[in-house]
Amino acid sequence: MELDELKASWNAFDKRLAETEIVNMRMVKEMVTQKTKTVFDGVVGHNIYSFVVTLLMMAVVFPYVYMNTPITTASFVIVEGAMLIGLGIVAWKLCLLSKIDLGAKKANELSGIVLRYKKICHNETSWSIALVAFAMVAFYISELGFNNAAGYVLGTRIWLVVGLTLLTFALAFAIGLWQRRRHAQQMAEIERGLEELKEFEN
Repeated sequence: MELDELKASWNAFDKRLAETEIVNMRMVKEMVTQKTKTVFDGVVGHNIYSFVVTLLMMAVVFPYVYMNTPITTASFVIVEGAMLIGLGIVAWKLCLLSKIDLGAKKANELSGIVLRYKKICHNETSWSIALVAFAMVAFYISELGFNNAAGYVLGTRIWLVVGLTLLTFALAFAIGLWQRRRHAQQMAEIERGLEELKEFEN
């Protein structure tokens, strides 16, 4: 009788231990998921912010400047075209990010989407800075070289172009470098989170 009671007690203990382990694993998985989601939301928020700011600049701020200053139509088209390209890329990234659902998709599938997003960002980093710099240089040349209505002083045109161009390159490089480092840290955290989630699926 005592042996039967001991076996029953041991089985009950073993069952409670298994249930506790399941609960603990579930809690750890939820913690990893929540941490990864928080970082992911930060990436999405950054892209939404970039989209909204670019859209406002393109649809409100620069058209207002164009209508109230002697900026040439060519200069306006150059800057608007550059912003339109940038807006399209951000929209593309947001569309890709919208496919990431930590609660519904497997970690392997999510890793594939993250990899595609990283490739877009890697290619964007180099040519986006070049695009901005090119657009600004083209804008300065258009304004300082061909806009007679603005009344630029002939003797200062070259130095003004050089100064504004160098400033543009410096700002584009500084902003791009900061964003790239911050974004790399966020993506590394997301990838670590997905790797941890894969262990719960095995």
